[in-house]
Amino acid sequence: MAEKHLYLSLIPQALIASMLEPEAFGSYYAVGSKAHVKGEAIFFEVDPAFRSDDFPFHLVDERCITQPDGAPKRSVYLSIYRVLSRIPVSALGNLYLVTNDGKTLELPRSVYVPEPGGRLHLYQEFCPITPMVASRSEPHEFCDAITDPSHTVHVPRLVFSELRLGALATDPEKGAADDLPYPNLAHLRDVLYELKHNDTKPSKLVLKQVKEGVLYRMVQGGFYVGDQTDFAFYRFPDLDELENRHRGWWRSAQVTGLE
Repeated sequence: MAEKHLYLSLIPQALIASMLEPEAFGSYYAVGSKAHVKGEAIFFEVDPAFRSDDFPFHLVDERCITQPDGAPKRSVYLSIYRVLSRIPVSALGNLYLVTNDGKTLELPRSVYVPEPGGRLHLYQEFCPITPMVASRSEPHEFCDAITDPSHTVHVPRLVFSELRLGALATDPEKGAADDLPYPNLAHLRDVLYELKHNDTKPSKLVLKQVKEGVLYRMVQGGFYVGDQTDFAFYRFPDLDELENRHRGWWRSAQVTGLE
């Protein structure tokens, strides 16, 4: 009997049981269903032993079964609402990044080591909210602030990535930005300049939503998920690794957001 997997999808947010292995599930989820709008997908594999009364896990045994024609069951939706906040970080396994043509990159957890301060950061948030935010805070500090219940505006748990700023990370006013694909660069410069010279706010909104999709080709450092008690880091491969070990995925990822 085929193994049954649990996947936490971030785009859109859902907990899904499937008999497909992660790479096959990624391809199916991005391009293989008439009901799914074509586009990038990001999902965690969840510990198959994870159980919670918040979800109808009895459906895994009832519906996630081999089909009459012998095909594996591709997806059984267990929840589509407030899923991330109800699955602890400790239950999350590898992270999978899927391009809009269904190529999947697997990222295991890595040890997180904060970088020295002094530069500005740009974050793309994926779940449960989806803005682009500039910040003086390094990723762990940023996550702690966004999930702090003492703040008027907060979320219980957050998944996000850091995006490259190039020279703008240290010189937002005059730094070269010709290779940055972000919309309204003048606004981005203004936001970064204010963060650098005005210490009243550690973070500021740049975009309410990234309409260009998932900017894989601009990821710096990696992806992060955390709350007030736990934090996990998924290192994004460097350029040499991408070109030599993940060439097919990387070629596909570089056209994301350009169509």
